[in-house]
Amino acid sequence: MQKIDQLKNWLYDNNIDVAYISNPKNVHYFTGFESHPEERILGLFVLKNADPFLFTPQLDVEVAKASGFKYDVFGYLDHQDPFALIADHIKDRQKENVSWATEKDSLSVEKLEAMQEEFPNAQFKYSLTRFIQEMQLYKSQDELDLMIKAGQDADYAFQIGFNALRNGISEKQVVAEIEYALQKRGVMHTSFDTIVQAGKNASNPHGAPTDTQVEPNQLVLFDLGTVNQGYMSDASRTVAYGTPSEKELEIYQVVLEAQLAAQKAAKPGVYASELDKIARDVITKAGYGEYFVHRLGHGIGTSTHEYPSLMEHNNLELKAGMAFSIEPGIYIPGVAGVRIEDCGYLDDEKFNSFTHTPKDLTEIMVRD
Repeated sequence: MQKIDQLKNWLYDNNIDVAYISNPKNVHYFTGFESHPEERILGLFVLKNADPFLFTPQLDVEVAKASGFKYDVFGYLDHQDPFALIADHIKDRQKENVSWATEKDSLSVEKLEAMQEEFPNAQFKYSLTRFIQEMQLYKSQDELDLMIKAGQDADYAFQIGFNALRNGISEKQVVAEIEYALQKRGVMHTSFDTIVQAGKNASNPHGAPTDTQVEPNQLVLFDLGTVNQGYMSDASRTVAYGTPSEKELEIYQVVLEAQLAAQKAAKPGVYASELDKIARDVITKAGYGEYFVHRLGHGIGTSTHEYPSLMEHNNLELKAGMAFSIEPGIYIPGVAGVRIEDCGYLDDEKFNSFTHTPKDLTEIMVRD
């Protein structure tokens, strides 16, 4: 439980009595217990002067105990007041509970107010968010190994998706074939809703699959990821179903140049903003700068989007152990969209991608 020890040291250093971890992904990060509590209450409580405990719905208690968490696990039934029970457990373990740190980026107002009612004299002004972000910024080899395997599963998913393309198949049907094949492989969860966008639909960077049918001689964008023991993969490829137009081919080659340039430049000592600029300059020089409408990349780990953002004005120095995406794109409304994305990690010398599906434009034969 080294991560919990780091959090406990942070409490000592900042003279804070209690840390309340409420985000299920961060509960998993610290404990190894993966849960989706929906409307029920899940929390990890780390105390400055006592052992931590995990609080879950009663129906998850035995699973939580089996997860490897070596401290107490307490549960509650649906008719009980979870916050009153949490307060009792905290007061039983530690007298001083006047200063609290919470995840201000994810804790709901309702839950915060419920805890404030139980501890009316406490201060809830401290934030855990940046501390957790800094912890998650550097991946251990065990974490990287899980993400490497998730990347292999993503490569498999791409091949299923490419092979599924045929006349008359819809974007949604391609997604169904990908996710069915992943489940047969034993991959039961994707890291986000799989995206397949054909033709001009791909000009919407955050679009969802539709009933639009794949047609010959158009680009098809895939954005997908898988989960391996709580750790994520995330990657994008754009392929040609049939023969692309000259304009589509030009757009693709510009994005590929930008992605490869940024990936080659990614190494310890480079700043996040520099990496964004390297890719953005390639696209701007080609005349498509206004169509690259998002940051170059984001961190990845137990969430698909973690700290840091690779974008303008972020002068964070990249260092070995950091894991992030490199994903430039060009999106021309009503015409086409192209995105090429790999997530990977830095070692002492270079960027190492989790995914290895080829990036030279793949042209898939038209078929019925």
